[in-house]
Amino acid sequence: MARKKKKAEEPESEEIDKEDDLKLSEDLDIDFEEDFEEDLDLEEELDLLDTEDLEAGLAPKETIIDKDEEKKQLYLSCGIHIGTKLLSGDARRFIYRQTNYGLYVIDLTKTDERLNIAAKFLSKYIEEGSDRVIVTSVRRYGKEPVRKFCEVLGCKAITERFIPGSLTNPLIDDYIKDASVVVIVDPHADKVILREAKLARIPVVALFDTDDTLDGIDLAVPANNRGKKALGVAFWLLARQILMELGKISSEEEFKYTLDEFTSKIVPMYRQE
Repeated sequence: MARKKKKAEEPESEEIDKEDDLKLSEDLDIDFEEDFEEDLDLEEELDLLDTEDLEAGLAPKETIIDKDEEKKQLYLSCGIHIGTKLLSGDARRFIYRQTNYGLYVIDLTKTDERLNIAAKFLSKYIEEGSDRVIVTSVRRYGKEPVRKFCEVLGCKAITERFIPGSLTNPLIDDYIKDASVVVIVDPHADKVILREAKLARIPVVALFDTDDTLDGIDLAVPANNRGKKALGVAFWLLARQILMELGKISSEEEFKYTLDEFTSKIVPMYRQE
């Protein structure tokens, strides 16, 4: 299905963190039956898509049933399942449902499954201090998660402008000769390195939102790839699982890094006084 609009044409104001969309769903099992009585203006839409402050009002759970339930609640609370109002043909396989408001909801079972697959795949290339795994993000909320991920695992982080030719031209100073895998946050925003990795025949792992396409991507992890908390959770879980695959930790409890360390501290413009 053709996209209605290219992501580049979306207004900057919609580049907000869609995390914590608990106003839309506390659980994927509920029905979205409530209709809005009137059209929302921009300010109301921003409040709807970014409900970071709602967590303070949630009653804490007395017990955690099991680790699967704990992870499910983590996914829901960060809004990693909240997509956009656009749906590409490639993303259709990852969709759970569409809300009455028009947002597509990502199937969390596929997100979790593919995070584990990505961890297993990347663990085969991780070498501390080497340039075999390149992790990059143009999006501002992705820069801190990428930096921390690479610090923990010893990968090469690119959070500034990617220099064209770095993967294909051995004659330039920025050439990365050992690059074996590229990890990107957004197939559109990171299109320069995506296109070059395709030319260099380097496999690409990408977080994949509902309006993205699979062109040039070898392993897609369906997830909200714009939300601040969603990106933090994705890279935090991925780093933890990779260390377990490598045998450097034997359990999740041994992972010494906090989710907050993987989450961007940038405050959205519309929230600044």
